[in-house]
Amino acid sequence: MNEWTPIAKKYDPLKAGSIDGTDEEPHDRAVLRAMLSRYVPNKGVTGDPHLTLFVSRLSPQTTEEKLKEVFSRYGDIKRIRLVRDFITGFSKGYAFIEYKQENAIMKAHRDANKLVIDQREVFVDFELERNLKGWIPRRFGGGFGGKKESGQLRFGGRDRPFRKPINLPIFPHQFNSESRGEKRHRSRSRDRSHDWRGQRRDYGRDRDRGIRRPEKERPYTKDDKEQNAEHTKRERSREQAKNDKDKEKKDSKRERSRERDYRKHRSDEHNR
Repeated sequence: MNEWTPIAKKYDPLKAGSIDGTDEEPHDRAVLRAMLSRYVPNKGVTGDPHLTLFVSRLSPQTTEEKLKEVFSRYGDIKRIRLVRDFITGFSKGYAFIEYKQENAIMKAHRDANKLVIDQREVFVDFELERNLKGWIPRRFGGGFGGKKESGQLRFGGRDRPFRKPINLPIFPHQFNSESRGEKRHRSRSRDRSHDWRGQRRDYGRDRDRGIRRPEKERPYTKDDKEQNAEHTKRERSREQAKNDKDKEKKDSKRERSRERDYRKHRSDEHNR
């Protein structure tokens, strides 16, 4: 960890795809594509790479004259190359500026970054294609920086330097005050906590979808047995009371029917 630096000294696509440079496997296809690519710097590029400045995020309206006007305040400029589309001739939004003196490029690198030119905040860095060993450009899945929306962030450059990894100390077993039972209990508690959170999250998702989740069964306890016995007793008492009431109604109805038949019989005998 003593060799850790926020700015990469050598370009590694796998490390550039990690926020702290500790990834061991590529997390997206672009990183894998950069790892498998064999990029050779353009031999047709002239000029001293150690005196060349890279300027990006330029406005499409920015011209070489505007760049010379802005960057000449830091020192004498030898050459400006605004990269344009080969077919349309429109600016691609980045340029290379070569200075004559080293102190001029150092001053421009320090002061010109995030400078606003034609209502655009520009990004300034040293040329990396010929200076950084193992460099892979962004079109091959490499590069530095990037936006979150693109899903292709690259770390280790000036725009997005590496974050220092967090090292958690590992203590030997004999120096650990916790016993194995306490560790196991804490681990189970943590697992149950995660399970509970996951169930709560799933329940909320199903509730939003209108899905009714079945209630989780719990073990049968002594209190449940007593409650069930009391409930059964109340149900039986209620059923017995209902049966007695129905029987009383039937007896009363039968008695009224007998009395009605008796009166009818007496009436018939009297009429004779």
